[in-house]
Amino acid sequence: MDILKSLQNKSILTKESSKEVADLAKTSGKPAEEILLEKRLVSEDTLYGLKAEALGLQLRKVDVQEISLKALELIPEDSARYYKMVPLSRTANELGVGMVNPDDSGAQEALKFLARQGNFSYQVSLITPTSLEVVMKEYRNLRREVTKALEELEDEMSQGSAKSQKASDGFTRIVEEAPITKMVAVILRTAVETRASDIHIEPTRKDLRVRFRLLGQLHSSLILPLRVHPAVIARIKILCNMKIDETRIPQDGRFSTAVESQTIDFRVSTFPTSLGEKVVIRVLDPNAGLQTFEDLGLEGENLTKFKAALRKPYGLVLVTGPTGSGKTTTLYTGLKLLNSDEVNIVSLEDPVEYFIEGVSQSQVRPELGYDFAQGLRQILRQDPDVIMVGEVRDEETATLVIHAALTGHVVLSTLHTNNAIGVIPRLIDMGIEKYLLPAALNLMVAQRLVRRLCTECRQQTSIKKELNDMLMEEIKNAPPSFQKRLAPKIQGKSFSVFKAVGCKKCGGSGYSGRIALFEVLTMTENLENIILKEPSEAVINEEAKLQGMITIFQDGILKSLDGVTTIEEVLHVTGLGDNEAGRTGK
Repeated sequence: MDILKSLQNKSILTKESSKEVADLAKTSGKPAEEILLEKRLVSEDTLYGLKAEALGLQLRKVDVQEISLKALELIPEDSARYYKMVPLSRTANELGVGMVNPDDSGAQEALKFLARQGNFSYQVSLITPTSLEVVMKEYRNLRREVTKALEELEDEMSQGSAKSQKASDGFTRIVEEAPITKMVAVILRTAVETRASDIHIEPTRKDLRVRFRLLGQLHSSLILPLRVHPAVIARIKILCNMKIDETRIPQDGRFSTAVESQTIDFRVSTFPTSLGEKVVIRVLDPNAGLQTFEDLGLEGENLTKFKAALRKPYGLVLVTGPTGSGKTTTLYTGLKLLNSDEVNIVSLEDPVEYFIEGVSQSQVRPELGYDFAQGLRQILRQDPDVIMVGEVRDEETATLVIHAALTGHVVLSTLHTNNAIGVIPRLIDMGIEKYLLPAALNLMVAQRLVRRLCTECRQQTSIKKELNDMLMEEIKNAPPSFQKRLAPKIQGKSFSVFKAVGCKKCGGSGYSGRIALFEVLTMTENLENIILKEPSEAVINEEAKLQGMITIFQDGILKSLDGVTTIEEVLHVTGLGDNEAGRTGK
């Protein structure tokens, strides 16, 4: 493409000026566009408008709010600067790439290589050098602050080693002073701003890697020199009042700090590895723990059953699911519903995740002999009306929880089982006598977390025949109440679900937050008889069907048809994600 000729034809550039620029480009090796802008012979918008027209490409304006952290990962900063190409937006299917020189064969080959490596497709647009720099600032935003802190830290380390003071004293001084404090603060602030749920700080053989968990998925966000690892870990330990010199055993702690005028709690866990200590920091937004049941995804009959169990004067409510499935958040929501001046609520947690005004919350300290069992004995002397126990882990805790429920207390707790029907066999395996369960146990809840679709950009789509047939089969075996709710959403014998697209509001991910899928099983007269006679999962499952229990998978089907999540998310959390039928599309 001859940009000089195009400018001459449009009378923007004279023949003499055109020749002068061509000569300079030849002798200097610079592109003609660069010389035109340096000499201010033409405006950037005019120049690149003509270039876009000649190449048949869109000249795209940059909106940094559309550029997600995940999109930046796909084109490394070094490649972006060298080839002058950057990610602009990301949808579920495609990466929007802006290039200053899309006619550069080297840049095109590099982009093809990155696409193969990152397994993404792309759509190229033309961008101006100014737009390129705007995006490059996004790359540098986090790294610039950390690099500056890193330089200051190295100065501090060199000064510390030059002085004749004890090494341990010098190290303590360094981790308490500005550079390392600034570096850790930047990491924490970035995690909060990107709504990360966890921060992983882990040493590798070559460097120190920082990863954020966003919507349940880990993303590499920052690579630091390995030499700063001890100082970073020590600074975090200082914040939590941990032992700085203890690196052989795991430690737990927590701290709070103000981020953008909001107090955020951070829960910290250290773990010794062969390459050094790894730290995982859970980001605890106080607002996240104070949601409504509807916000969590509990609705319809499930919500009615849950609220009815909480209104009973006594009895045990157990929430089950894997680690990180939102069980504690569900319990907090129940406590919020029960919390009033007339009710004495006491909780025993490991650790306390969210602080609730009006609730007496206590954290267990097993290393001091204060475990769940010991704490429960003390709680029963505190005249409680409602008791929350973080987790039933052993026979002693299970026995105390059951007896607390039998002696006039509402008890909420969690248990590790795969589903709601597994709660009763699990308690019996833990040593609880069968005859105690019917009177003590009110409700069994199982849940899983899925990513919630962005309502601004989600799109309806069809599904493959194999998946369609599988869903129809599930409906045939589902309770009548489920079939009734589903009937208006089925067109003939086919389903129309929703897919993730990506937009400015959701940062190109197609998702915004997470929501839970639930199944709820209540204690009935039939279930009481089953417990006393043959409490196997198979028999309890038949009773669950008679109750009309909607399973986690069925709840997921409803939410995918409502556009709350995708069917792929549902298949993934229910263990069916590897099925080829789980892919949408005709």
